[in-house]
Amino acid sequence: MLRFFSLLTNSRDFYNTFYLYICIRLIKHNAMKLLSDKKFVFLLVMVAIVIGLEVLSLTGINIPMPYAPFIFAAFILIIGYEVLWKGVTALFTLTFSSINLLMLIAVIGAFYLEEYPEAAVVIVLYVLGERLEDIGLEKSKSALDDLVSKSPKTAILKGTGQETPIDQIPIGSIIQVKPYEQIPLDGTVIDGETTVDESTITGEPLPKDKHKGDDVFAGTNNKSGFIEVRTAKLANDTTFSKIIELTYKAQANKSESQRFIQQFAKYYTPAIIIIAILIFAVPVFILNQDLNHWLLQAISLLVISCPCALVISTPVAIYAALGNASSKGILVKGGKYIEAIAKIKALCLDKTRTITYGNPIVSDIYPLNGTSGEELLACGAGAELFSEHPLAQAIVDAAKKEGFEPHTVEKFQSIAGKGATAKCLVCEDETILIGKMAFIKESQPVTKEEEELVEKLSKEGKTSVVASFGKGVAGIIALSDEVKPDSADAIRELKNMGIEPIMLTGDSKLAAQYTASEVGIKEVYGGLMPDDKASFVANALKQYKYVAMVGDGVNDAPALAQSIVGIAMGAVGSDTAIEVANIALMNDRLSLIPYLIRLSKATTRTIKVNTIGAIAVKLIFICLALMGYANLLLAITADVGITIIVILISLRLLSFGKKKKEKA
Repeated sequence: MLRFFSLLTNSRDFYNTFYLYICIRLIKHNAMKLLSDKKFVFLLVMVAIVIGLEVLSLTGINIPMPYAPFIFAAFILIIGYEVLWKGVTALFTLTFSSINLLMLIAVIGAFYLEEYPEAAVVIVLYVLGERLEDIGLEKSKSALDDLVSKSPKTAILKGTGQETPIDQIPIGSIIQVKPYEQIPLDGTVIDGETTVDESTITGEPLPKDKHKGDDVFAGTNNKSGFIEVRTAKLANDTTFSKIIELTYKAQANKSESQRFIQQFAKYYTPAIIIIAILIFAVPVFILNQDLNHWLLQAISLLVISCPCALVISTPVAIYAALGNASSKGILVKGGKYIEAIAKIKALCLDKTRTITYGNPIVSDIYPLNGTSGEELLACGAGAELFSEHPLAQAIVDAAKKEGFEPHTVEKFQSIAGKGATAKCLVCEDETILIGKMAFIKESQPVTKEEEELVEKLSKEGKTSVVASFGKGVAGIIALSDEVKPDSADAIRELKNMGIEPIMLTGDSKLAAQYTASEVGIKEVYGGLMPDDKASFVANALKQYKYVAMVGDGVNDAPALAQSIVGIAMGAVGSDTAIEVANIALMNDRLSLIPYLIRLSKATTRTIKVNTIGAIAVKLIFICLALMGYANLLLAITADVGITIIVILISLRLLSFGKKKKEKA
């Protein structure tokens, strides 16, 4: 079985492609679509049959001769004829680094040794691995394609009332956008007022009020009012289109780092083939020595030189690390990202829903002019109870949390972009005015100290909701985006590892700077658009070389794809961010990143130890073969032995962090 296991791992990146496939399956839940792939199902059946025959052969139950070689040859030709043909082509073109040539040599060697089941296993599993890799690549593009398919394709032109394809609408046209529809093109509001959810573009958690003269973006959601927009860009030039373009471009330009075995094979495989030929040819044809003896030496050299342990040193360690990571809620799309994250020198982070929760909460309450805290919250919550604005809901939640029942009100009236008014039936029919400071100043006296308090809160990145009960300012309620409890500890751990944290956010500079100071980040950039984030990541790559990006939304997708390792806060992130990213934190805990980096470094060390040990054993037996002392039994025993050692060392990664109680 160990021999079979070592042969199995000759499949190129088998474990990595398999785990990539599992990750995407978990994210997309598309088992039925996969099972509808007839070729994939056929391969699974072939794997089951061949492995079954292998198990039977290990128990002494074999297909009788002379039928065995023909039956297994049929399996090999039906499933792997393309691989064998490519191997033959590589042989004739002298492409000795080709993985297909290694498969051809493995099959021929196994047949010569009369190990027919192993020959079939090598080909069937290799072809299955290739198919899984293709499936993974197809699925990785699905969310982005879905995003494109759901984006607006038409717009209503003013004056016609008809749906017109957006690619036929010139700059300067006036389009009409109804409530709860997506805005189809970038432009400027020329009539109407509304609230727009711009999270797909800026990543900001709170919808923005839009009035005449304000800019709006394609792909954002109109949450309330009817507006008319004068278009400023063509369909292919909108910010939303650029997000799609930048994401595709970054994925296409990201080079695939070659596996160690592929790089090593450029020199190792040709050298071993040449040495094997010389070991056979020189003694037999020049020194006239025994043909069978030196043929056995050459075959033994090829067997011991077969890079089973070398190949397995990476995938088993990676597989164990992936299993460890998944148990902590970390999904990694392939082993190369486990290796890559161990090298990072800088980590770019989005703010909203990455460092913070992305939901506004009441952070400060300032009762003024004789108003009690209970009256301020209860009366304010009574007015906000009728509003759908996220800030209003946060105030209502804060009042209930404090045990204050929102006051009963009547004559509620929302004033777009300003605030709301109502009559309180609890506080002696008081008139409630609640909203922005400018709205209160329209009808109530405001002191300099009160304005300075609002300004101070603004510098702290907080949003102020001012309340008046008809007699000046009754109080100020400050709201902010709550920082996750593990964010500061995670940033501190990253710094201790020598990794520079950099905040990149579409939120305001003041909000960004305040949050950064809370968690200990010095390098902060706010007010960024998606292409700005991608540019900052590109610049960071020039400075630090190895840079990871953490984000959650569609607006982060270009930066995630641009980085060496893109990390999505998966549970609340968009499908696009998850698909574009290489790693998804399914429970949204930022502290998992330092843990993953430690695990990755341990994995890298394990791979180096395994590789050095495997190469050392190979060199010893090459020397024995050169001196004529190697034999086939000893070669196979050594091959299996070093493979066992590599497996045992690698599997220790499954328990990484448990004994030392690593913080996850």
